[in-house]
Amino acid sequence: MHKSKIKYNINTLKIGLKEIFSLQPWLIPCALIDAVFKSMAPFINIYMSAKIIDELIGAKNLDKLKFLVVVTISLNLAVHLISAALDHLVTMLRNITMQNQKMKLNEKIVNMNYEQVENPEIHLLRTKIAESENMNGGGISALIEYLADLEKGFFTVVVSIYLVINLFKSEAILDSYLSIINSNIISYGFLILVIVCIGLSLKMQTKSNTLFFNSFSKVMDINRVFGYYFGQILDYNVGKEIRLCNQKEILIKENKDFTQGTQKLFNDLGYKDAKYRGFDGLITSLVSGTIYVFVGLKAIVGAISIGSVVQYTGSISQFMEGSKRFLTSVNAIINNNKYLQLYIDFLNIEDYKYKGTIPVEKRDDDEYEIEFRNVSFKYPGTDIYALKNISIKLDIGERLAIVGMNGSGKTTFIKLLARLYEPNEGEILLNGIDIRKYDYEEYLGLFSIVFQDFKLFSFSLGQNVTASVSFDEENVKEVLSKVGLDKRLSTMINGVQTSLYKEFDEEGVEISGGEAQKIALARALHRNAPIIILDEPTSALDPIAEFEIYTKFNDVVGTKTAFYISHRLSSCRFCDEIAVFDRGRIVQKGKHDELLKNEGGKYYELWQAQAKYYNSEVSA
Repeated sequence: MHKSKIKYNINTLKIGLKEIFSLQPWLIPCALIDAVFKSMAPFINIYMSAKIIDELIGAKNLDKLKFLVVVTISLNLAVHLISAALDHLVTMLRNITMQNQKMKLNEKIVNMNYEQVENPEIHLLRTKIAESENMNGGGISALIEYLADLEKGFFTVVVSIYLVINLFKSEAILDSYLSIINSNIISYGFLILVIVCIGLSLKMQTKSNTLFFNSFSKVMDINRVFGYYFGQILDYNVGKEIRLCNQKEILIKENKDFTQGTQKLFNDLGYKDAKYRGFDGLITSLVSGTIYVFVGLKAIVGAISIGSVVQYTGSISQFMEGSKRFLTSVNAIINNNKYLQLYIDFLNIEDYKYKGTIPVEKRDDDEYEIEFRNVSFKYPGTDIYALKNISIKLDIGERLAIVGMNGSGKTTFIKLLARLYEPNEGEILLNGIDIRKYDYEEYLGLFSIVFQDFKLFSFSLGQNVTASVSFDEENVKEVLSKVGLDKRLSTMINGVQTSLYKEFDEEGVEISGGEAQKIALARALHRNAPIIILDEPTSALDPIAEFEIYTKFNDVVGTKTAFYISHRLSSCRFCDEIAVFDRGRIVQKGKHDELLKNEGGKYYELWQAQAKYYNSEVSA
């Protein structure tokens, strides 16, 4: 192996060990102690059986036999109990380690820049980490296993050498042609044979392990697809569509085609693995037979006792197993480094967003002026501008509607305002200062935003509204009443402590899409930020229902600044001003009546196209 490759593997292993220690400092020491006790068990029986057999054939001292039996039972019991306790402890510590690792990965994602969260490459990296660990194919979880196997192998080799070393020092008592077994040539030849067989066996196991690791990426892809179909069928949220739209046929067909397509891969893997393991078994059987012949001849010529036959054959077999385990673990750790590197790379993703240092001025009058000045933006990986030369000054305290067709840049505009992304060109100002200079967390505190793809969690209703573990129940009830959810709340047995959905609580309630939207609106109100933005959170409703919710919400917003984003023009007629977006640009800006008078404008075009959905409103 090249020196740079060796250095890389050593450094990667060091990082992995430090990471395990940081996640749970007691895991590695306890796992190593556990490995020692598990390795001791076979040697107790090997050594004590030899002593008991020699006593039975020799002096037959009953007291000594009783003593040896008691010692054997006591040692086995002690090692078993200690090993069981350590095994339980290691399992518990390992579970804690993996939970801490998941929390660390989740914290990394939560603290990551939003543009990184939306990056497909980072999504794929996170998926590979999860899949490698779920299938025990690599990463932190596998490293813990390989380290334990490495020590088991090392300890087994050391003890077996200690117990077998006298075999090669013993000399024949009987004078016969079989005494040649004491020849150094025979002894060295036997050692060479054992070492060669271990090498061949290791080579077969290495090929088998390499085959698995090299095929692992394909297996991960298969597992991902299978998990999709399996999860889709079992997910109760999609059960209605599967049955009502008769989707079970396409799911079963796709699953069947997928299964047939992957059968060849698994058959090939199974065939090659069986070939390698079969050859390994043949080598092991041949060398085991040779061991018994060599040790048996030693016993025949009187070089060793009958009991020692058990000790030496057992110890040599353990030596072979220990050597293979040790060397296989080294090989597995080296192969595992490329999966461990995925985890390291993920944690090392840099946070390149400038967080700013200027504190945001706390104003009782909520007088904040926001201005977009020649702002242009295109998403990473594309040359198409989502926004182009946007310039607009937002008057604080007014109701601004942002309208336009899907894909016109409305949501992108809000993402830039909330610093989820940074402009490629131009700048966004708050009270005349570039928003990038403000303290990031303080700046975000200015906004309550409900996106169209808002998310509610399987927590209690109160926790969903407040985004907090503990909350003031009366305050939650008040904001729920403001958004019109008080009647639904009165039907919930546990009130605001009622869990949403049933993932974690069998008594959880299923809520409708409209109710979910109202809860999201209540969350925006509870945040009590000076600027509220609704990015089409009611797009699933019909235009009239959306207009009613927006109008009611507008009443409870009070003096706060509110931005209403919609591709439905009727929902935002009550706003003080309307900005019309088209293909990433602001093409019109004004009040509803003014914009409607311009029959050549985009607003008039959109209004006429949508008029059939709200004719009663048009006539008004």
